[in-house]
Amino acid sequence: MRIANVSGRLALLDAQGRAIDVERASEGRFPSSPQAVYEQWERFRDWAQSAELPAGEPFDPRDLGAPAPAPRQILAVGLNYRDHAGESGFAVPEGLPPLFTKFASSLSGPVSQVRLPEGGHTDWEVELVAVIGVEAHNVDESEAWAHVAGLSAGQDISERITQMHGPVPQFSLGKSFPGFAPIGPWLVTPDEFADPDDLELSCSINGEEVQKSRTGNLIFSIPSLIARLSAIMPLLPGDVLFTGTPAGVGLGRDPQRWLAPGDELVSRIEGIGELRQTFVA
Repeated sequence: MRIANVSGRLALLDAQGRAIDVERASEGRFPSSPQAVYEQWERFRDWAQSAELPAGEPFDPRDLGAPAPAPRQILAVGLNYRDHAGESGFAVPEGLPPLFTKFASSLSGPVSQVRLPEGGHTDWEVELVAVIGVEAHNVDESEAWAHVAGLSAGQDISERITQMHGPVPQFSLGKSFPGFAPIGPWLVTPDEFADPDDLELSCSINGEEVQKSRTGNLIFSIPSLIARLSAIMPLLPGDVLFTGTPAGVGLGRDPQRWLAPGDELVSRIEGIGELRQTFVA
């Protein structure tokens, strides 16, 4: 099952990739709000799998919003690929993953124009994103997938000067400028994948591939992250989890490389789809 945010309304995608408006198809049983559906995720999933749905309607990809546009918590994991930890000059984490947030005002849909901060060093980080469907608190790793509504593609766009400013790093601020958290193009439920723990992800700038890996290389898998984080804090329905990026970011290059006005950043994840960001001064 694939669900989308089309012009701010919750939609299911049919086999042809057309949008079925959920509020209309369910005769008001489920709201039009893409975020509200996670509070009744299990009921919605059961209905969507059994309902006789009408044909969908075509839509413009530019009308897609983030599939979880207003989460109560956005959790982002750092250094979750060994090669990225190495290129960043940090030790491989053990025990607990490094964690920060991206503030909700940075969220956007899959096709967007992003304004570069003046005088900044703006970097790219393609990431697999998981959205929580059922509250998770003290969840065992073996049960973690049952708490995931679905997976999406994400970009943890990062302004490195702000991120590293001050006596301690400002990770959350450096990663939360407007448009710095595109997600999409839709949410894909785990059952759609042959193996949701091993998906290819990549990104390119102006057609040049700069990152490519597989989520099977994660140090902390999605079930591991959910188990470790939920042992400390409840993960709530609709929460967004950025799972980390592989090597190939601009910070780790010699010479270092930053996004520039006119650049087009395309991020892809196997079985999900792509994001497309263009950058302006």
